[in-house]
Amino acid sequence: MGKTVSHLKKEFLSIRAGKATPSILNSVNVDYYGATTPLSQVANVNTPDAKTLSIQPWEKNILQPIEKAILDANIGLTPMNNGELIIINLPPVTEERRKELVKQAKGLAEETKITIRNTRYEANKEIKKMDVSEDMKKNAEIDIQELTDDYISKTEEVLTVKEKEILTV
Repeated sequence: MGKTVSHLKKEFLSIRAGKATPSILNSVNVDYYGATTPLSQVANVNTPDAKTLSIQPWEKNILQPIEKAILDANIGLTPMNNGELIIINLPPVTEERRKELVKQAKGLAEETKITIRNTRYEANKEIKKMDVSEDMKKNAEIDIQELTDDYISKTEEVLTVKEKEILTV
């Protein structure tokens, strides 16, 4: 259950909330000498300011493939190549786009809750198979339910923080 909430936090990093973070480009893979490679493994990604990403490849000959990969990733960013590095100016996020991002975040949080509930179901199934007294089984089920409730509330807290971050102009 803890791993599920940690995964949700990582997923939320890729949702752009108005300020530039290198994690926005986590989904970008570059064709590097015939192999599909994550952008972070072929270049340094920096944020010189809150609205700009700068990508400095380790080899100048992969500027074009990086540019193409960013466009192909369809994440709504337009790279500018100056021969040395690629600069991406992040456009301001519209109110409509913010609402879409909140909806996306809620969807990810709901998937996390479903995974937590499935974990509870599997644990309860294992308890029923155990050769212990009915009282011990009931106590274990109560403990698992308390854990489930705790992790679902943690998921809600993470979602609330992300929603506030997305909606803050």
